[in-house]
Amino acid sequence: MTDKKYLYPLKFDTIFKEKIWGGTKIKDILGKDFSPLNNCGETWEISGVEGNLSKVSEGPLKGMTLPEITSIFKEELVGKKVYQQFGTDFPLLIKFIDAAADLSIQVHPNDKLAKERHNSLGKSEMWYVFQADQGAKLISGFNRKTSKEEYLEYLNSSKLMELLNEESVVAGDTFYLPAGRVHTIGKGLLLAEIQQSSDVTYRIYDFDRIDSEGNKRELHTDEAIDALDYNSYSDYKIKVQKSLNEVVPLVKSQYFETNLLEFTTGIIREHYDTDSFVIYTCVEGEAEITTLGHTTKISMGNAVLVPQKFPEVHIRTKTGFKMLETYLP
Repeated sequence: MTDKKYLYPLKFDTIFKEKIWGGTKIKDILGKDFSPLNNCGETWEISGVEGNLSKVSEGPLKGMTLPEITSIFKEELVGKKVYQQFGTDFPLLIKFIDAAADLSIQVHPNDKLAKERHNSLGKSEMWYVFQADQGAKLISGFNRKTSKEEYLEYLNSSKLMELLNEESVVAGDTFYLPAGRVHTIGKGLLLAEIQQSSDVTYRIYDFDRIDSEGNKRELHTDEAIDALDYNSYSDYKIKVQKSLNEVVPLVKSQYFETNLLEFTTGIIREHYDTDSFVIYTCVEGEAEITTLGHTTKISMGNAVLVPQKFPEVHIRTKTGFKMLETYLP
């Protein structure tokens, strides 16, 4: 059994995903080599999803998977409350997404529906845009309250886009997408995605695309009907009062909380009241994360998992950095 003294801030091998809509920004902007794939639509940076288990990339625990480490260190890694609720199933999934083309119009089920149909968690998620081509857009929610009947009428007559809320996007924009919200990431966007640990997606419309073998991708029209939230909301884009060298709250949900840290100097983060691991996802610059003598470097395109055992986190930088700080409430 691994000695517990070797628990430290953890980095993981990136899992690369080729997608029909993927591009080259993962390599061109984030500097991550996804060869031999033709493109890379997603990187999974921290994942406990079965079949896509993250492996530690450095240090004494190198090569071990997230569930293996959790089974050894339990609440010292994830926190007592988190371990009691999820056991060795890691509750979050951290991704970077490069959309060279529009993703499909889609929706994710909530916890109840996902449990019944797939024995899975639901999928509420957030997006932080850190690069956007000029004119880039995305879809989040309906542009007015609708109904199941009206939605199906618009879908079946190829007019669904008329019902959807389209947002123009620039770097720094942030969106929270609770399960049930219709959405898509538009072409020209590179973003960080923080979500519940689930890979359940209902594809509603795929712009009649065909893959390399001439086939259209499967749609999940019937499954989506019960999963959709047909209401309309005024707060699709999170209003962020950006503030340098201060901790700025972005998302506060029942599934995770995320803050934006944009600092030109170092900072000490104290999480003594947080019964959870903390994940730092770097979207600009670079820094060193130190806990009780263990130092880990982080730079744009990396994520680091700080175990709950280390409630005091020292972050030092020479260049400045911008990071997302995420933990369970």
